[in-house]
Amino acid sequence: MARNRSPTFENRQTAGRRLGEALRERDIAVDIVLAIPRGGLPVGRPVADALDVPLDIAVAKKIGAPNNPEYAIGAVAADGSVWLNTDVIERREVPRDYVASTRAEMAEAARQKAQRYRSSESSPTLTGKRVCLVDDGVATGATARACIEQIRQAGPERLVLAVPVASPRAISDLEALVDEVVCLEVPSAFRAVGQYYEQFDQVSDEDAMSYLDGE
Repeated sequence: MARNRSPTFENRQTAGRRLGEALRERDIAVDIVLAIPRGGLPVGRPVADALDVPLDIAVAKKIGAPNNPEYAIGAVAADGSVWLNTDVIERREVPRDYVASTRAEMAEAARQKAQRYRSSESSPTLTGKRVCLVDDGVATGATARACIEQIRQAGPERLVLAVPVASPRAISDLEALVDEVVCLEVPSAFRAVGQYYEQFDQVSDEDAMSYLDGE
């Protein structure tokens, strides 16, 4: 993995095509690609097409700190799988009842989002499957951790994390949780995922869902 360049992807689709090429060059075979909505779906579609496998979703919601919801103290997936940053929670003395109530609220929000995105009520069977988890980038890794926990509980044969760009700290932490990581760029001066894209507009739910239909 390159660690010192400051790359620029034209957009998420371009990043996804490059990611798909990288996976094929490494002869990484998977049975399904799971993208994290919303931004992960424009990346996941060309990855799934390159590998000729189905595309589905892995949904998680960030658990924000009190009075600062953008600061992640954890994340929870649609099935309730959770990752909590216990060091931050203890250091900030976040009340347990706040963590519990916010966790339940975000789990329900993730569950509803997963239902809205899928045409059927059921999620794909991952037991014994080779799974590739995709997002448009990793900053803190909170939502990726919750999604990884959810996938692991399903009993896949192998789990690969594939992202175009990530912070050095986050990708180092995530490497210990999956079987393999494919990350095109890990800039040492990483600040935010969006700085590595020429076009990084917000993806609407409608646009994100269209990628599940192969558009």
